[in-house]
Amino acid sequence: MLRILLSGFEPFDRDTVNPSWEVAQALDGWQVEGATVQAVQLPCVFGAALERLDAALADGERPVLVVALGLAGGRTEVTPERAALNLDDARIPDNAGQQPVDRPVVADGPAAYFSTLPIKAIVHALRSQGLPASVSNTAGTFVCNHLFYGLMHRLATRSDLQGVRGGFVHVPALPEQAARMPGMPSLDLATQVQGLRILLHTALTVQTDLREQGGSLH
Repeated sequence: MLRILLSGFEPFDRDTVNPSWEVAQALDGWQVEGATVQAVQLPCVFGAALERLDAALADGERPVLVVALGLAGGRTEVTPERAALNLDDARIPDNAGQQPVDRPVVADGPAAYFSTLPIKAIVHALRSQGLPASVSNTAGTFVCNHLFYGLMHRLATRSDLQGVRGGFVHVPALPEQAARMPGMPSLDLATQVQGLRILLHTALTVQTDLREQGGSLH
């Protein structure tokens, strides 16, 4: 059986829930196109998140797909990320109290990596089903970007992972989170799970991404 590794983060910044883990957990064991989802929760901690990812990569057969999820509070859509920067620059401390400034994720690594997911085809598929989605060109410089860059570096440099597709997807807050923060947009869990089902199916079945507008002015 083929394996899809799907990660989500533990809660952070005094929150009690993280939709990225709720979505991943809901899809654990789900089968699509002959592949089974294996969900893994990662600590929202620089360094430790990649150590847990490495353990998950080694725990079982070589994955056919690796998708990392994270929370983007304030966003209204499911947003596949385009590029990961070789930069840790934390506005707030992580869950271990670390707050790196202008530090590379990988010393002497490339400045950036692009996702190998068909991000525009994913957005097109989500929108065709009436779900809110758009391409995002930045995953920030916190632990989400740290994980995204570290994942893509592994997929690009490890011989045992050659050909494995991977990338990062930000999801909105859940309604229960938004209820504590007036004005924050949200998207219910069932809709997010539905969106990730479509996303994973598209990532497995679309080999060449669409060429359509997905950029932004800012």
